[in-house]
Amino acid sequence: MLWFTKYPVENLLILSSAVFCFGIYTIVTRKNAVSILMGVELVLNSVNLNFITFSQFVDNAGISGNMVAIFVIVLAAAEASVALAIILGIYQNFGRVDVDKLTSLRN
Repeated sequence: MLWFTKYPVENLLILSSAVFCFGIYTIVTRKNAVSILMGVELVLNSVNLNFITFSQFVDNAGISGNMVAIFVIVLAAAEASVALAIILGIYQNFGRVDVDKLTSLRN
């Protein structure tokens, strides 16, 4: 028996929506590129929680939510590596990663 099958689906959706709201708040309010990247990761984790919740409570014949969640995790890892490479390039050129002060990617 999995740990989340003993909780009602409403509780898991409330948890997922809270994590999603924290992620959106982080994306909107932060000026540091690394913090914005962490907000994007929170949003993706809330989506994964929704996929896994519905795959356990809904009997489906197609692709399961667990497989979609694993696919999203792989995409998030690829996105994080590309975004961190871009952030490091911005830091090398400009000496800061404050996204409000960057107007172009030229020197």
